Amino acid sequence: MSPQPRDAEATKARLLQAATSEFAAHGIAGARIERIAAAAKANKALIYTYFGNKDQLFDTVMDTHVTRVLDQVPITPEDLPGYAGRLFDFLVANPHQLRLATWLRLERAHNEPEGLGASMRQKAAAIAEAQTGDRLTSAFTPEDLLAFTLALANAWVPTSPMAPAELTADQLDARRSAVVEAVRRLTAQ
Repeated sequence: MSPQPRDAEATKARLLQAATSEFAAHGIAGARIERIAAAAKANKALIYTYFGNKDQLFDTVMDTHVTRVLDQVPITPEDLPGYAGRLFDFLVANPHQLRLATWLRLERAHNEPEGLGASMRQKAAAIAEAQTGDRLTSAFTPEDLLAFTLALANAWVPTSPMAPAELTADQLDARRSAVVEAVRRLTAQ
């Protein structure tokens, strides 16, 4: 019987999934390459071959998840309340997203992955364009409006320090409605 051919893309995908779980649970400093390799059922040398060092692997994980958010929850500057509601839904369904962002802020505040910075600049530019066309309030700078919207969307997700550990479906719906209404009031002209 001949050995199975190696599927590099499948191995990379397993490594990224395992790294996402590891970094979300333990942060950058606490993550262990050995645990990532074991969870992915891969040789740890492949992590270095495919991604470089642990910091580069974390950057790849963050860029992958930033891209995923951009694809699945595109910003709609003319409807920031709707955007905040969709982002809330995404974050509830993907709690690792906020954990990864929190570890990034805690451990590498001055060294963010390029994808994250580009995402924030793109969103602020879209808000600025909507403000220029009078489709959105100009009471705040684009950066402030983005920061407030993101903070409100994050406020009640299960990984937030303000949210109870368990929320019923009705409680989640009420929190989502509150987020949408708060952003609506924030953006009212």
